[in-house]
Amino acid sequence: MPNIKSAKKRVLVTKVKSLQNQARKSELKTIIKKFETLAGGDKGAAEEAFKAAVKKIDRAAADGILHKNTAARKKSAMALRLNAAK
Repeated sequence: MPNIKSAKKRVLVTKVKSLQNQARKSELKTIIKKFETLAGGDKGAAEEAFKAAVKKIDRAAADGILHKNTAARKKSAMALRLNAAK
């Protein structure tokens, strides 16, 4: 456990940020799974889910939750899956 006041604060801030990042990753995974379930069915619903998922992926990449190449790879795979369903 740190003794210096600023180090104690960093521990608390890191804990809070870690929980926030964990929640955002979980939300991102949920949205991607929602797209995956809709990709085989209704095209309109799949396109809406795709737009929502891409928006979340871009936001996560901008905030450092995902690496930009990981985000690009996920979006590309989802686009391929959406286009294959058409």
